[in-house]
Amino acid sequence: MEIKEVVEKQRALFETNITKDVSHRIKLLKLLKKNIIEMQDEIFEALKTDLGKSETESYMAEVGMVLSELSHTIKRLKHWAKPDRKPTPITNLGAASYITYEPYGVVLIIAPWNYPFLLSMDPLIGAVCAGNCVVLKPSKEAPNVGRVINKIVDKTFIPNHVYVMQGSSYANQVILEQKYDYIFFTGGKKVGKIVGTKAMETFTPVSLELGGKSPCIIDESCNLELSARRLAFGKFLNCGQTCIAPDYCLVQKSIKKQFIELLKEEVVKMFGENPLNNPDYGKIINQSQFDWLNKLIIPQKVVLGGQSDKNSLKIQPTIMDNVSLDDLVMQDEIFGPILPIVEFETIEEAIAIIKKYPKPLALYLFANNKAVQKTILTNISFGGGCINDCIMHIANLNLPFGGVGESGMGRYHGKESFLTFSNVRSVIKKYNWIDLPLRYQPYTKLKNKLIKKFMK
Repeated sequence: MEIKEVVEKQRALFETNITKDVSHRIKLLKLLKKNIIEMQDEIFEALKTDLGKSETESYMAEVGMVLSELSHTIKRLKHWAKPDRKPTPITNLGAASYITYEPYGVVLIIAPWNYPFLLSMDPLIGAVCAGNCVVLKPSKEAPNVGRVINKIVDKTFIPNHVYVMQGSSYANQVILEQKYDYIFFTGGKKVGKIVGTKAMETFTPVSLELGGKSPCIIDESCNLELSARRLAFGKFLNCGQTCIAPDYCLVQKSIKKQFIELLKEEVVKMFGENPLNNPDYGKIINQSQFDWLNKLIIPQKVVLGGQSDKNSLKIQPTIMDNVSLDDLVMQDEIFGPILPIVEFETIEEAIAIIKKYPKPLALYLFANNKAVQKTILTNISFGGGCINDCIMHIANLNLPFGGVGESGMGRYHGKESFLTFSNVRSVIKKYNWIDLPLRYQPYTKLKNKLIKKFMK
C-alpha cells in the first residue's frame, strides 16, 4: 500500500472517533502488553540477531521497560484523560474553566536502531494512549526487530489504526512527504535536521530526540569503587550504542590514576578478560560504524581494550587516557564502546570543558560534595541525568525524558508521553444566569474604574 493511501485511510478511521474512546485505548494497551509477553522469545531472538544482545540485557533495557511503560499508562490513563478543572478569575464570573486533552490525529514515529524495540514501542504507547492513529517507521538497520514489531502490531490493532512501514533510507524520504498532525523522531542530528525542516514546511509539531557528547564527571569526593562500577555499566551497555551513554569522562587529577585502575577492574569483572568471546557482549550495528569507531581509537593512549573483530563486528570495551580535546574521538558523539578520559583539576575547569560542546542530552556527576553538586546543576544545562549513577534516570516513568538545544526538543515517558501526543486544549464554559455589562460599550468612567480594579 502506498504511504499516501495509508495516511488517508488512517485519517478516515480517526474521523470515526473510535480511537478517542478512553476505555477502548486501555483495552488496546492491555492487548498490546499481552501480545508482547507472548512474543518475548521472538523479540529476544531478533535483538540477538540485529545487535548481539543477550536475553538479560534485552529484557532489562528494552522489553521490560516497554512492559513497565504499558503498566504505568494502563493504570493512570483514565485519570490523565479527564478534563482538568482550573480556577476562574472574577473577570470571567459565571464560568467554568478547564483543560481537555484531544489527540492530534495521524502521527508519524521514526525509530532508531540502537534500541529498536524500546524506541519504537515507547512513543507508540504514548501516541495510542492519547488516541491517535500511527505510522511507525522502525530502523532499516534492525530488520528482524522491525518484522517482529509488525507482527505484534497486526495482532493488536484493527486495520488503519497503526501501520508499520519497513524499508530503506529512501522510505524515510517518501514517508516525510506526507502531511501528519505530529512527528516524533529519535536518531542523529543529521536526519533530525531533515525531519525538523520537513515538519516546519507544513507547520507540523515535532519532537526530536537526538543525542550529543554527554559528559561524566568524577569528582574527588565520590565513592571511587562504586563510581567505577556504575560508569562501566552505563558506558558499555549495548556496546556504548546508547544516546544517553557517558560519551567522555572528566576525572579530577588527584584521583585519576586510582580511578582508572578501579574502572579497568570493573570492566574486566563485567565482560571478562576477552570480551570478544563473551556471548553476552553485543556487537556494533554495521560495518561502516565498526570502521568509524576503530578510527577513533588511538593505540598509544589505550589503557584497556582497543582490540576488535571485523568478522563479528565486536570492539572491546576500550578506555583511553590523556585524551586531548583536539583528538578525533572528542569531536562528535562516539556511540560505541570507547571511553576517553580527560583530566581536570578544579570543578570550574570541568565546567569550561563541557561548555565547549553543545548542551548534552545527559550529564552524570559522581560527587558526594553537595557544593560541587549544586555548582554543576547551576552552571550546566542538559536534558537529564544522574548524581552518583549513570543511565538510570530513564527508568523512572515519573520523570520526563528529552534533550535541550542541539540534543533535542520535546519530552516523553509516562504522563509526558500522553501530553506530547495530545493537543492541550483550554475551554471556558459560560453560564447564562449572569452577564456583567462592564466589557460592553458604551464605556463610562464607572466602567473604566471597575475594569481597572478587577484586572489588577
